[in-house]
Amino acid sequence: MQSWPIPGDTLCGACFCAAFEAEVLHTVLAGSLLPTGNVVAVGASGGKDSTVLAHVLRELAPRLDVSLRLVAVDEGIGGYWDAAMAAVRRQTARWELPLIVAGNTADSGSRACCTFCGLLRRPVLEEGARLVVASHTVTGHNADMAETVLMNFLRCDTGRLALGTGLSSPAEEGALPRCRPLHRASQKEVVLYAHFRYRDYFSEECVYAPEAFRGHARDLLNHLEVGRPSVVLDLVHSAERLALAPAAQPARPRACTCCRALASRPLCQACTLLDGLDRGRPRLAIGKGHSGLDEEVARAAALPAF
Repeated sequence: MQSWPIPGDTLCGACFCAAFEAEVLHTVLAGSLLPTGNVVAVGASGGKDSTVLAHVLRELAPRLDVSLRLVAVDEGIGGYWDAAMAAVRRQTARWELPLIVAGNTADSGSRACCTFCGLLRRPVLEEGARLVVASHTVTGHNADMAETVLMNFLRCDTGRLALGTGLSSPAEEGALPRCRPLHRASQKEVVLYAHFRYRDYFSEECVYAPEAFRGHARDLLNHLEVGRPSVVLDLVHSAERLALAPAAQPARPRACTCCRALASRPLCQACTLLDGLDRGRPRLAIGKGHSGLDEEVARAAALPAF
């Protein structure tokens, strides 16, 4: 018997898994996240979140009337990606689902690797989704979005706070709609589901994870959860209801002048990062280097056209 992490109900393994799947089904249907008859690209990393997401959607696919395709992103991190990809291939064989491996985000060798990886994975995932002719992309993001919310508060990043932590991102400027069916599930629930369903997943930590700022936010939330088990979901719900002053609202997204992805500036952050690497300035648009981004854009705009 196991205690449901948030409400505290005591359930056996089979009933817990049934309740978990019912919650995901309700999330998808109530939010109209996945229209029937469409092809859905599932971001597959081999980790517990994407593994549980793919397994649950495979179980629910007949009721949702969708076709699934797995899309894995090659992060280019030596000694890490190979093991993660082995787990993805085992899952693909077991579930008999099509798999495509897209791109190579490249190991930058910088302490800001998590920023590079996170930003560059998104366009690569969408590229893979388009290759399998998917209409939507889904990712395994769950209530651990609370870590992102907390980091944005600690950094006073009002632009990202304004974007919220909603269930989905609409299709704008040609981008595929993205959604997070596990949005309401806690990490503990995801781990329990993987345990009871005997799912095989890759659990090694990325070699760059110890240097990431996210670890501090995770440690703080873990301490807070001891006294208040619902703190993670409470923080996510607070972010969803957050109202910022008009002056703090980000500019309306527009198409990046280079790759046409959604961006709040002429260049999206992914293209800015790649440009910084090309010019030997990997910290452009990261941390303290961010302040120089607008100056770079302004200088570029002032150059005469040829």
